[in-house]
Amino acid sequence: MIISREVKTAILILGCVAIFIFGFSFLKGTSLLDNSTQAYALYDDVEGLVLGANVTINGMKVGKVNSIDFDENYEQIKVGFSIRNDLTFSGESTAQLYEAGLIGGKAIAILTKYDATNEVKDGDILPSEIKPGLTELVNQQIAPLQSKIEGLLTSADSLFAGVSNVLNYQTQNNLKLALESLTVSIQNVSSLTNNMNTLVEENRKNFSGTMNNLQMTTKNLNQLTDSLNQIPLNTTFKNLEQTSEDLKILISRMESGEGTAGKLLNDDQLYNKLLGSSEALEALLNDLKAHPKKYVHFSIFGRKESAAPEK
Repeated sequence: MIISREVKTAILILGCVAIFIFGFSFLKGTSLLDNSTQAYALYDDVEGLVLGANVTINGMKVGKVNSIDFDENYEQIKVGFSIRNDLTFSGESTAQLYEAGLIGGKAIAILTKYDATNEVKDGDILPSEIKPGLTELVNQQIAPLQSKIEGLLTSADSLFAGVSNVLNYQTQNNLKLALESLTVSIQNVSSLTNNMNTLVEENRKNFSGTMNNLQMTTKNLNQLTDSLNQIPLNTTFKNLEQTSEDLKILISRMESGEGTAGKLLNDDQLYNKLLGSSEALEALLNDLKAHPKKYVHFSIFGRKESAAPEK
């Protein structure tokens, strides 16, 4: 059987069309021979999600994204994805959009629920959620930090402006003079410290001798304390108490008029007599001093002088 050129051309054209259709479907992430389950999910934002992105269950790839478009009301993004038809799970399972990696784009993870009465079917729209990725978390943490840094920079700018206003030419000169004075003071303190070190070094021997003398004094004080401890203080106190008692008895006897001392203290008549005798004796001594010849007669030749006539 001879095939004409026209038939060959037609077959070639049909083959090219079929290859084009299969290739285009493959590039879109779909396959004409694929009998997997088609499901959908609605998201507010699908930035980073591309056609052909993986659909996983517990980290294992079970399908891929094959369509991304607006929904009928143009309010959300409707994402279509295929899932292996040998997997049975509930239509209430959640399609979670997550970040596969810093450079891996985004993917969809099916958080499965198992319910035999409500298995997922072609065309079902699964509940959806978006898991924040590392970039979103970093942005969430950086956003308040950024506002704080901006406020801090504003405060720092105001502070520097205030410092610039305060540190005018006169203030700078005063600050310079103060620093110079502080430097001189530090030098003086250093010099004083050196002098003190020299003085201490020169008087080290004297100080050592003083400490030795103090040590000897302390030793002598200890010996004195030991000597005082050896004195029979109890006997001394007892003797003092006995002497005090005897003195009390003596004073009591003198007050009662016993003995010579007691009579002298208490007998007024005896006192008066002693006073009179004392006055008479004093008068006699005065007369003896005034007229010694009246009482004493002395001659070298043994001649008795006549008594002086009395006036």
